[in-house]
Parts: sequence; structure tokens; C-alpha cells
Amino acid sequence: MTKIQKVLSLLRDYESRNVTFIDPEGGWPIVWERARGVHIWDLEGKKYLDLTAAFGVAAAGHANPRVVTAGRAQMGKLLHAMGDVHPHRLKAELARKLSEITFERWGNSPGKSIFTNSGFEAVEAALKTALLATGRREVIAFEGAYHGLGYGALNITHRKHFRESFLPQLNEFGHFCKFPSTGSDLPAVERTLRKLGRTRKVGAILVEPIQARGGINVPPTEFLPLLRKIADEIGALLITDEIYTGFGRTGRWFASEHVDVAPDLVCLGKALSGGFPISACVGNAKLMDQAWPRSTGEAIHTSTFLGHPVGCAMALANIAEIASKKLVEKSAALGQFLFDELTSSIRSDSIVARVRSKGLMGGVELSKLNGEPATSISLKVIKNLLKQGFIFLPEGPEANVIGFTPPLTITRAQIHSSVQALATELEAL
Repeated sequence: MTKIQKVLSLLRDYESRNVTFIDPEGGWPIVWERARGVHIWDLEGKKYLDLTAAFGVAAAGHANPRVVTAGRAQMGKLLHAMGDVHPHRLKAELARKLSEITFERWGNSPGKSIFTNSGFEAVEAALKTALLATGRREVIAFEGAYHGLGYGALNITHRKHFRESFLPQLNEFGHFCKFPSTGSDLPAVERTLRKLGRTRKVGAILVEPIQARGGINVPPTEFLPLLRKIADEIGALLITDEIYTGFGRTGRWFASEHVDVAPDLVCLGKALSGGFPISACVGNAKLMDQAWPRSTGEAIHTSTFLGHPVGCAMALANIAEIASKKLVEKSAALGQFLFDELTSSIRSDSIVARVRSKGLMGGVELSKLNGEPATSISLKVIKNLLKQGFIFLPEGPEANVIGFTPPLTITRAQIHSSVQALATELEAL
């Protein structure tokens, strides 16, 4: 039995069987042992090129030296503090930094943060803020949306796979509208939004500026401005979920900046710290003060690890690294290179391959000639590429979109080699 097989055997015996998919035919998953930059080494010592950035987390590269140094130093000084009771210095500094890179950059008032631990918790903090600010419980979200799997977030996560088993316990305050793929979709989307605004007590419109797990879905440029306009008209808050798209992923600090739309609330996570579980809901300061009462000794939304000192130290170092290495600008330039490589290289006579991307967030959707999702082909290709040393993930409800979300530190040569490997697999079909 290999080292990897021993680990997978332990997982079979001691982890819930619903968590880690272990292919009975072998070859999936690998077991990660260490990571550096854009590379992963498995437990057997094999080296891989990571085209996922570990779900978009490692924007500045795996084990970024600046981020690791900050985390190690903080662990030796203060490993844990007291959330909402006795604060530490770095929580205040990170709150100020998040204000600077969001609402202060967008030209509004300063921003105020609620720190959380994972992406869905940031979303749920935003949902609570919207209810407190507007007094209205219902939320408009979009088909294909993925906002996390907590019980609040499940109400506005669209995919049936995640929701169906838990519907008896959900309050179902979410309403789903079509996520547009072209400008021709917008009139129908607008009609639906306006109807919901008239007939429902809508307190918020929640949207991913680009859907990641939904299949790397890039909407037309008029979409976010339309949402901003309608939210203002019906007195609802506009919440952008930038958990995946934030911190340079799409070639801007935040994806909403491509169309100059400032939300009322923004949800951040994943690449915020480069590897530590910390997230945040950041809102316009005036709105946050309107929604949340001043603490009189007991916060009404908090957690044990709120604003964890190690997470704050790593986040501050990670934001500084993204800025100093100009990774946002690099993402924009390499994003165009990635798009050009994909559109010029990806072709097949047996399937239809559609490319869409923004910055270093790209996807290749595979469909059969009759229009059906080519799920089995997508998964086979990804598994074959894993054997060759390339880590990809399937995206979309049908798992037929091969995603590209590499560390922003990737090189042109590495993008070229990964695209050519994918092209070769598709041509072999």
C-alpha cells in the first residue's frame, strides 16, 4: 500500500463518507504534502502545477514567504485573542486596510467590517445587515449562485445538489432570477427584478459579479449597473459576493470595479489571507452604523475566533504583497494572454468548447454536439491531466466547465504549457 493509499484508507474509515470523493478506479484524489508558489507536491513526492490556487486562496502563491513570515511571527507573539471582548491591534489595522481598499477607493465614506471565519459566514453577516437596515427579510439572488452552505447562505445558494436535502429546515427567503450571459438576457432579467421588487419585501440583491462555482459565468457589462439602479429604486441593498473574485483574481482588486459599481456591502474571503480561515463583510460605514446597534457589552453577531490575530497578520501581509508585486495588474495582463491561448488552442471535432474569462479566472465549457453537457468527458480530461501533473477543477452544476484560477504569480510559459496539455487531451478525443 502506498503512502497515498494509506491516507485515503484512513479517510474511508474515519471521515464522513460524504466529504472526500475517492474514485474507486483510482487516480483521484492525490494527497497534498507541501506547496510553494504555483506548485504542489503530493505525499509520494510528485510535482504538480496548480491551476486552481486551492479554490482561489493562494493568489500571491502558495506559502508566500511574506505571508508565512507574518503568520509565524504572530503565532509566537499572540496565537489567540478574545473576539468581540478584548481586541488586538491587528484586527483594528486590518479593518482600516479593508476600508481603504474598498469603500475609500470607491469614493464613498469609509467602510466598516464584521470579521468572520469562512466565506458563507461573511455572506450571512451581510444578510443580517440587510435585514437590520431595511426591515425586509427577502433577498434576490441568481440562478447558478453559490454563496456557501450554512443555513442562511443555503437560502440563496441555487444548486439543487446542496439545498434539496435540507429544504425542510430552510426558511426560504431567497428568490432566484436568471443570471444573464448576454445583453439580450437583460430585458427579461430586469422585468423579473422589478416584479419581485413590487410584490416581495426585498431587502437585498445579492450577486457574484462573476460566478465561479456556477461555471465561470461572466455577465454583460450592463448587468451590475442595472442591479445598482434597481436596488436604489426599491430601497434594497446591493451586496456583492467577491469571495472568489476579490484581491486581483479578475484583473481588478474587485470584479465590480470593471463596471465602476460600488455595492452597499461586499463579502470577502479566500484570497484575503492567502491560506488562513478569515473572511469579512465590509459595508458603507453610515449603513453599518444604521443597521447595527452600538455594543453594550454583548455583540449580537460574533464568534470565538472573530478577527483571529494570525489571520489578521497574514491578511495584512498578503494585501501588501499583492500591491507591492503588482499582482492585480499582472492578473489583467496574463488574463488576456490566457484568453488568447484558450481561444486559439482549444478545438475538437467531437465536442463544443466555449471559452469565457476575466483576468485569471477562466473556464472552458464542454458540450456534446447535441448541446448536452459533456460531463463525463470533462471529468475524464481533468483526471488525465492530473496524471500529467496539472491540477484542474470542474465547475458548473453539470461539472462540464474546466476552470482556470491559478495563483496570480503564474508565468506565461506555465499558462501556455497547461493550455497545450488541455488542448492535446481534447484533440485526442
